[in-house]
Amino acid sequence: MVKRRPSSGRWLREHHSDPFVLQARRDGYRSRAAYKLLELNGHAMVGTSGRLLAPGMTVVDLGSAPGGWCQVAANLVGHSGRVVAMDLLVMPPLEGVIFIQGDFLGEAALEDLGRAIHPRRTVDVVLSDMAPNMTGIAAADQTRGELLAEAAHDFARQTLRAGGSLVVKVFQGPGFHETVRRARLDFERVKVIKPQASRDRSAEQYLVGVGFRAAP
Repeated sequence: MVKRRPSSGRWLREHHSDPFVLQARRDGYRSRAAYKLLELNGHAMVGTSGRLLAPGMTVVDLGSAPGGWCQVAANLVGHSGRVVAMDLLVMPPLEGVIFIQGDFLGEAALEDLGRAIHPRRTVDVVLSDMAPNMTGIAAADQTRGELLAEAAHDFARQTLRAGGSLVVKVFQGPGFHETVRRARLDFERVKVIKPQASRDRSAEQYLVGVGFRAAP
């Protein structure tokens, strides 16, 4: 019989008693992450004329499995909108969501995303909850996290309509301030937010860019 590490036991106890996990079960969300996006959506609306997610929008959700963010996005964009999701892992089907299983850093995946976005061609919101598989080596994990955030930002620059929005997971580290600086060049308003639904011990934060300055 395989012995469970003490840290694994602690995580399981915390997970099953977590108020956001319990609330997600009651509300029918696939993960507690749904509440992160709901809070980020509210923050993004403060001081802006529009909403981050609204009916009719086209949304791309990167790192989507198991689908908590997709559920929120699909509900907010409605039947007139479109949600295109991608993850390395399998994600069970969701009504109103086009799911592509693939590696976002690969060219084939980008081509698949492009075909799914067509014929709308441009995107209103890019969401990225992508995170690297943690190795426990802080420097390596930080570098891989920065690479994913940079790739999501570059994708947003290529696909967002003028005025569109980006939400991307970021981690504090050597490249953090450069990530924020780049976002401020491309978006009218930028915030870095740690949602209440993020665990206290997690280093994750979310960069929210609103009002994309599309190239002429």
